[in-house]
Amino acid sequence: MLYTVMKRVVAPSARLVWRPRVEGLENVPESGAVILAPNHLSFIDSIVLPMVVPRRVSFLAKAEYFEGRGVKGALSRYFFGGLGHVPVKRGAGRAARASLDTANEILTAGGAFAIYPEGTRSLDGRLHRGRTGVARLALESGAPVVPVGITGTDRVQPVDRRLPRLAPVTIRFGEPLDFSRYAGMAESLPVLRSITDEIVYRILDLSGQEYVDRYQNSNAA
Repeated sequence: MLYTVMKRVVAPSARLVWRPRVEGLENVPESGAVILAPNHLSFIDSIVLPMVVPRRVSFLAKAEYFEGRGVKGALSRYFFGGLGHVPVKRGAGRAARASLDTANEILTAGGAFAIYPEGTRSLDGRLHRGRTGVARLALESGAPVVPVGITGTDRVQPVDRRLPRLAPVTIRFGEPLDFSRYAGMAESLPVLRSITDEIVYRILDLSGQEYVDRYQNSNAA
C-alpha cells in the first residue's frame, strides 16, 4: 500500500519539483532479476532511485530503522518496511548473511534489488572501496548487475540536514554486468574482490567522483 502511494502519488510530485536528470534507464530490464548497484551520497538515495525506476526496487537498510521504540519507531518500521527495504545489522555476520538470503529470495522471484557496494553513505563525497556483499549476491543469484552513478543528492540533503532542499540531481544507469563466468566461485575471496572492484569502477565512470581505496566508516549512515 505505502509503496503504491509513493510510486503513484509522491514520486510524480517529487519529479516535478526536483526534475532529476535520468540517463541510461533502458539498461534496467523491465522484468526479471536484476541487482542495482549505486553509489551512496545521501539518505534520500534510497528514495530517489525507486522514484525513477518504473519497477519495484527493494533495498538493504540499516537495522536501526526497524528497531526504534514508540510512535517514531513504529512509523520508521512502517515506512521502510512498506518500501520493501530489508534490515541488515552491520558487522554481524549471521544477520548480514540472513539479509543476503532475503535479497536472494527477492531476486529468485524475479525482483529488482539495490545494494550499495560501499556499504554506507560517503561522508566526503568520494567513492570508497566496495564491500564484497554485492559480488556474493551476484554470484549466488546469477542476476546481472546494473551500476548506477548518482550525483547531486548530497546537495539536496547533506548529512547534517533533516529536510531536503532544491538542487539538481542526475542518475545514470550503466550497461548490465554479467558475472556468469564466475559461476560456482562465490567462496573465492579473490574472485569476490575482483567483481566488486569492477562494479565500483563502473560506478566511478558514471558518477565522476574521486575514488579512495579504503572503506567508508560503517557508522556513516
